[in-house]
Amino acid sequence: MSEERAESCSGCAADGGRRAFLREAAAAAAAALVALGIPGRAAAAMPIAALSGTRRGVGGGVTYPIPAADGVSIDKANEVILVRHGGSVYAFALSCPHQNTALRWNADEGRFQCPKHKSRYQPDGTFISGRATRNMDRLPIRREGGNVVVDVDRMFESDKDEAGWKAAVVAL
Repeated sequence: MSEERAESCSGCAADGGRRAFLREAAAAAAAALVALGIPGRAAAAMPIAALSGTRRGVGGGVTYPIPAADGVSIDKANEVILVRHGGSVYAFALSCPHQNTALRWNADEGRFQCPKHKSRYQPDGTFISGRATRNMDRLPIRREGGNVVVDVDRMFESDKDEAGWKAAVVAL
């Protein structure tokens, strides 16, 4: 992770690291839903999960299983957000295009938000409002059988390569 990104996320993880933070946050959210009277099984089916892809070597991309249902998965190690939404799978850069702060998924509102300046994005990465000046940055993605392969070494910015940005999707 770049130093700038690491600095912007310095307060987001407890001593146990980012993965531990994500596990604790998911557990706390599930507990809160149970406390509100939502059955444990439904609370455990949160639409966000930690994810770990398999690297294929230099230039080979990172392989992930196609998500079984709509939701958001985050691979902090590779700085990838994988989203299944409305019959499509998208791969995004983890950071906000405005100032490289790690984006967060707001499950209650069904959108992404930058915690630093409150830019908001739809599940397909389309900019809604805030200080950002463009959509979330998409990564090239392709389907291989029951997996998707994400090229983490390239990125499409919607204002510089609109056609590439629009094509960076896997239809299911």
